[in-house]
Amino acid sequence: MNKTELIEALAHETEMSKAAAGRAIDALLEIITKSVAKKQDVQLIGFGTFKATKRAARTGRNPRTGEALKIAAANVPKFTPGAAFKAALNKKK
Repeated sequence: MNKTELIEALAHETEMSKAAAGRAIDALLEIITKSVAKKQDVQLIGFGTFKATKRAARTGRNPRTGEALKIAAANVPKFTPGAAFKAALNKKK
């Protein structure tokens, strides 16, 4: 499912216009992005948690030349699924 399909699904489920659903999804994504960028966890009970984690510096290899290169430390986003989300994926039909 891509963003357009998600907007259509939200509009259908909530009986709102596609434009309003698009604005709602854009706002939600912006809020999550800004919060995680500020190192604030975003916990959606039953769905999961978005948070920023620190990735340590490491040595990598250039695939073309095989030459070693340093990869700098970075903050990266992480999503941990919640119990209800995991259960929904493993539900027997």
